[in-house]
Amino acid sequence: MSPDQSLEQGLVQGLVQGLVQVDDLSVEFGDVRAVDSVSFTLERGGALGLVGESGSGKSTVASALLGLHRGTGARVTGSVRVGGTDVGAATDAELRRLRGPVAAMVFQDPLSSLDPYYAVGDQIAEVYRTHSKASRRAARARAVEVLDRVGIPDAQRRARSRPHEFSGGMRQRALIAMALACEPQLIVADEPTTALDVTVQAQILDLLHELREETGMGLLLVTHDVGVAAESIDDVLVMRHGRVVESGAVADVLSAPREAYTRQLLSAVPRVDAAREERPGDLGDVVVEAEGLRREFGRGKRAFAAVDGVSLSVRRGETLGIVGESGSGKTTLGRMLVGLLEPTAGQLRHGGAEKSGKGVVPGVQMVFQDPVSSLNPRRSVGESIADPLRARGDRDENAIRTRVRDLMERVGLDPAHYGRYPHEFSGGQRQRVGIARALAAEPRLIVCDEPVSALDVTTQAQVTALLAELQRELGLALVFVAHDLAVVRQVSDRVAVMRRGRIVEYGSVDEVYGSPQDPYTRQLLAAVPALDPAAAAARRTARRAVSPGASGAAGKELAAA
Repeated sequence: MSPDQSLEQGLVQGLVQGLVQVDDLSVEFGDVRAVDSVSFTLERGGALGLVGESGSGKSTVASALLGLHRGTGARVTGSVRVGGTDVGAATDAELRRLRGPVAAMVFQDPLSSLDPYYAVGDQIAEVYRTHSKASRRAARARAVEVLDRVGIPDAQRRARSRPHEFSGGMRQRALIAMALACEPQLIVADEPTTALDVTVQAQILDLLHELREETGMGLLLVTHDVGVAAESIDDVLVMRHGRVVESGAVADVLSAPREAYTRQLLSAVPRVDAAREERPGDLGDVVVEAEGLRREFGRGKRAFAAVDGVSLSVRRGETLGIVGESGSGKTTLGRMLVGLLEPTAGQLRHGGAEKSGKGVVPGVQMVFQDPVSSLNPRRSVGESIADPLRARGDRDENAIRTRVRDLMERVGLDPAHYGRYPHEFSGGQRQRVGIARALAAEPRLIVCDEPVSALDVTTQAQVTALLAELQRELGLALVFVAHDLAVVRQVSDRVAVMRRGRIVEYGSVDEVYGSPQDPYTRQLLAAVPALDPAAAAARRTARRAVSPGASGAAGKELAAA
């Protein structure tokens, strides 16, 4: 029997047995068992979610469906059948025929999945030619067709663009287009909306839902965000330490979870409609004040204002949340408040005194979004935390080490790990290192730029609780920059909503969230995932009525980019 005949027979068997059949799957990396005896079935047209914290094994399961562990040294046992093909027993040629025409994967980070040197359309065309033996002309036409299908406006022209010329949401659409090129029966989406704005996230989830309705494909969605799961799937497997701890219909699991771990996950999910914890009302003096801040990039006709006429203030003991989509100017504003960027115009006052000179303002620190890129991989975390102390002139090495160990203990890290390197810590632990480093120089103000955007919900809750505790004890002023409206509501006293460099709404959290005045604020709030699948379906229908078709949503996104 030829490989093509074998694949065809497998497809027929897959329709009878179910699109995906996983029995007693285990995956070991050396002495670590990442997946432990996992079993599930996914029918054609169905949508199954794997939900859990980082390290739960969910991405390892997803990779096993396409045989991606082959050649990595991983030990895979159990049975995995996709479209009737036994993935473990398949030859390399059979796996190549499986990947694309039967099952395709959409990865978390499109920048690492797309080649920066080649046009997006050429990359999609190459995938299509590999599996279909089509001509170059036909492959290019297919690339334009699928780009148009996923809502890329002016697909014929944009197919010639390179990845850096696309926004984050458009790059994710391009990856979905690449997956669709060979008309697969199954799409495996591994954290496809992590770190995307809520409106773009809603567009991607709506798109996946529409594709399921139109093509009958199956969807396996890997996510740490329970709200995303509620928006997108029919059934859910909750994973912890490589095992399935709870499974069932998503509505049943989310409304009446049986297991304590599932209840813990749900309780950690920030919600825009949840009651807020009472915060201290005795605020101190104004720590930072901005008046008419403007920051331009580029020159001449290419110049544009990333921040345009922003005025705000933050007091001691207060948290100001700054929310908005990518490109709204919120990160640029945060960097100006710290002194990492100089304003083109406007005034910036710290402690009542106008900022003089260039560089970081004394008494102000920043916690960055990605602790991996903000920590030197060749230096121990203890030395990184000590940097601000040495920068301000401290010379007593014994005192520095004592101070660093105290800070590590203060943020929940083991002081004995002073000499360890960033790669030896989890994402949440690395963010704690960043917070300890920010605290080292005893700042009055800390600007947090998306500090929890890539963390799972329980780790998010731990980091935000830590920041709140430190603020109460030290009287810190905090600026919390984020695109996650639910997290901002949880941690902030006041909130500024930014769009295209300007503040469109500004006030107390209860006022802005309870009675938003600007249509853009209402749009952001309407895109926040709902934990109730029925409510999520109603929102999806409402979004489709306002902007029918994926192309309309993407067009709005492109126009705002």
